[in-house]
Amino acid sequence: MSNAIAAVILAAGKGTRMKSDLHKVLHPIAGRAMLLHLMDGFAALSPAATVVVVGDKREQVEAALAGTGAVVAVQEPQLGTAHAALQAKAALAGFDGIVLVCFGDCPMLTADTVRRLCGALESGARVAVLGFRPADAAAYGRIIADTDGTVRKMVEYKDASDAERAVDLCNSGVIVAAAADMWRLLEAVGNDNAQGEYYLPDVATGAIAERARVVVIETDAAEVAGVNSRAELAAMEAEWQARRRQAAMDEGATLIAPETVWFAWDTRLGRDVTIEPNVFFGPGVSVADGVRIRAHCHIEGAVIGAGCEVGPYARLRPGTVLGEKAKIGNFVETKKAEIGKGAKANHLTYLGDVSVGAGANIGAGTITCNYDGYFKYRTEIGENAFIGSNSALVAPVRIGRDAIVGAGSAVTRDVGDGELRLVRGEQLVKPGWADRFHDAMRKKKADKQAT
Repeated sequence: MSNAIAAVILAAGKGTRMKSDLHKVLHPIAGRAMLLHLMDGFAALSPAATVVVVGDKREQVEAALAGTGAVVAVQEPQLGTAHAALQAKAALAGFDGIVLVCFGDCPMLTADTVRRLCGALESGARVAVLGFRPADAAAYGRIIADTDGTVRKMVEYKDASDAERAVDLCNSGVIVAAAADMWRLLEAVGNDNAQGEYYLPDVATGAIAERARVVVIETDAAEVAGVNSRAELAAMEAEWQARRRQAAMDEGATLIAPETVWFAWDTRLGRDVTIEPNVFFGPGVSVADGVRIRAHCHIEGAVIGAGCEVGPYARLRPGTVLGEKAKIGNFVETKKAEIGKGAKANHLTYLGDVSVGAGANIGAGTITCNYDGYFKYRTEIGENAFIGSNSALVAPVRIGRDAIVGAGSAVTRDVGDGELRLVRGEQLVKPGWADRFHDAMRKKKADKQAT
């Protein structure tokens, strides 16, 4: 693609069908706002500028765009999609490349498809639009085109004749033109239609009226599906997840029951990773080669080293870092926990705000008591330390290298290297006491039944 491109993303609508206090384009797919998915997809185009047109709930969108480099333009009042696109003109003053206009609730649009659209301009078209053929054309606007892709007419469903509604080639709303053409055609759009709005497809209609060539480039319906309701959001999530699972397997991961694994937008997997059923990845997870994640795990904000085993039924929270061949077993929860090479916590344990040295063993029922109601404190466990079952390590505390903490201990002071720490009450033994107790209680019960 020889020309620079600027993206104009329309995100001014109210999104009333979502029935939400959150702006429609900020609803997440795989843990990331739809709008940001779309912008990520455009990154491969290296756009000269990205302008997001906002209106309703603008402060939410502006906050989400912080740090992205995108420019915000405001549509007020909201008079239709062509009017919305025109609000980006001032932000792109002096830009003379290709202008792409699309919608913020279509997160699956790819850079490759945009390149195909722009290629049509470089081949002589004045305007190029993106079309698709859905299983149910429903109320989409229609594109009337020749077999070579030349567009003869663009018409909104409400303004279409019965014959035009019978056409299955539909308008996605994605359109490209050179900047000078885009602004001129947008400014010429009128609102003489059933809704009294300024429609974006009339950019193509205006070009056709000038006898300029307008072409349609087709793509699959899934790529340009919009999200207008919670049901459509769920369908989009399912489509995204299906693609990501396939990509994971193509890249060398084994998913035993793919349909039960849920990825975040930024999940990274190494080779020969095995993922058992019902695993959920939140954002910020990196998994190295040869890891096995067993069933029913929830993992977020964690780095998992090569050869580790996690689960089943483990929860890794943000700040967890597992060293090579570490083991986190069933019903273990970690948070801000650095687990050294070969260390293991096999079951029923909470490790928060802690560093665990290489080779250490954390017994069942161990907890790091890291919060006093006001502040968090850290626990340090040295290499090859052994923490007995049902121990409470009251932070801030340090357990030394090769130290042993006896089962059932509540440790409140540091344990030196190689020390044994036992914190238990004295064990009281009364020989025969239980036998005498049982005899007395059985007699008492018998006497009561006799009366």
